[in-house]
Amino acid sequence: MNQQPYDEMHNSILYIGSHIPKTRKYVGSGETIANNLSDRGWSIILSSRKEKKLPRLLDMMWTIFSRRNAYHIAIVDVFSGLSFYWAYASGLLLRILKIPFILVLRGGALPEFSQSHKKIITSLFTWASKVISPSAYLREKLFVFRDDIELIPNGLAINKYYYSERRSSLNQLIWLRAFHKIYNPSLLPDVIDALISDGHNLSCTMIGPDRGDGSLQDVQQKIDSRKLNQYIEVILGIDKIEVPDYLSKADIFINTTNVDNTPVSVIEAMACGLCVVSTNVGGIPYLLEDGVDALLVPPNDPAAMAQAVKRILTDPQLANRLSSNARRKAESFSWEKVLPMWERLINDVLEQNETQKK
Repeated sequence: MNQQPYDEMHNSILYIGSHIPKTRKYVGSGETIANNLSDRGWSIILSSRKEKKLPRLLDMMWTIFSRRNAYHIAIVDVFSGLSFYWAYASGLLLRILKIPFILVLRGGALPEFSQSHKKIITSLFTWASKVISPSAYLREKLFVFRDDIELIPNGLAINKYYYSERRSSLNQLIWLRAFHKIYNPSLLPDVIDALISDGHNLSCTMIGPDRGDGSLQDVQQKIDSRKLNQYIEVILGIDKIEVPDYLSKADIFINTTNVDNTPVSVIEAMACGLCVVSTNVGGIPYLLEDGVDALLVPPNDPAAMAQAVKRILTDPQLANRLSSNARRKAESFSWEKVLPMWERLINDVLEQNETQKK
């Protein structure tokens, strides 16, 4: 459990990904891994915090090349869409420089993206020393490109999340994602409207940064037009350190997404013992078990989601079962269990690379 870098001269890591600027009040999964490795004695270089796409790509390439003697291994996050090409370019340059690297699969849309980009995905996966998936979903869907993808889940500082078993008198809902169309935030006002119309007394907090695609405006328009302002509060982002406090004050976590992998926000809600209601898209059914630790509904179906929430509101035994099972599952994501998996993997790649040099 206390494995350390195997050699102080070989403990420097370059982490390539979309590391959000600190002014955004958000820490992504990649940076969270980097921070935990840093706490264990690893030297970490992050790239990139640039917000605009071209400067971000250029910064990644420049960091890989200019600091090639300052790190011994790289970790590269892999998303779909345009972001994939940043990973591809990074992998190509690392290969040219003969620096070992580990790929980390991110984003629930990668399986669909892979179907029309088979050649470049095969190349990138082949160049990598290891390929990691945080979910069984992505590992299963991308198995055809590499049959030794390893599963390392997203970690959680479980002791920072205040657990309270939910049972009855539940009336506080919370939504915690980014305001972006892939997370379908505009579905939530429809759900709240249906529940209020059905006579339920509740309130909801929506928390997340605005990704600028009009989703936030769509949500606000629905709230205004349906006179839901007294029931729904919108908060544009909070510091990561504040997340446990906001979650602990709620009872039911709503996940409206259309595309997903293994969302940390859902695991955080489970750690606090919230009852989770989520769409059953992407990797969600691989993370949550319907009727055991969450209730799953079809995507973009406000009636089904409202009915699931109603079940929790009116059935204390169901609420209690979902709450206690959710916490139990969240404990399997603790950093005490996940971080040693990362250290073992990194050390294995470094040692293998040293052997190949001899």
